[in-house]
Amino acid sequence: MDWLEVTIPNGRTVFAPGEEIEAAAVWRLDEMPESLEIRLFWFTEGKGDRDTEMVASDPIAPGQSGHCTCRFRLPDLVPSSFSGKLVSLLWAIELVAEPGSRAGRVDLIVSPTGQELSLYGEGPNGGADASA
Repeated sequence: MDWLEVTIPNGRTVFAPGEEIEAAAVWRLDEMPESLEIRLFWFTEGKGDRDTEMVASDPIAPGQSGHCTCRFRLPDLVPSSFSGKLVSLLWAIELVAEPGSRAGRVDLIVSPTGQELSLYGEGPNGGADASA
């Protein structure tokens, strides 16, 4: 059975724009992949179309099993993580093996405040736009 995992070595999952993120990837695959790549990206989830933008990627020499570490620097200007009633914006780092789009992922929060923004109208970050 295929197994791919991405972790942040110090366990931290909240980052500010401009910060560097170190990620560790480990994999064990039943078949030799044509390609392996670790990616930093954001995506939307909820009603409507799903938007995705890859911010950075790092190809890895293909192998049926292995491990590696990589570093990504978040750009200074990025969309912040947020949750709303209709849509949320989420960040992640994933390890993808092709073909077959096999992947392992770690979810992140990217925000200058150190918290995911809430658009539900509750709490200190809420109320910005309760319709989102």
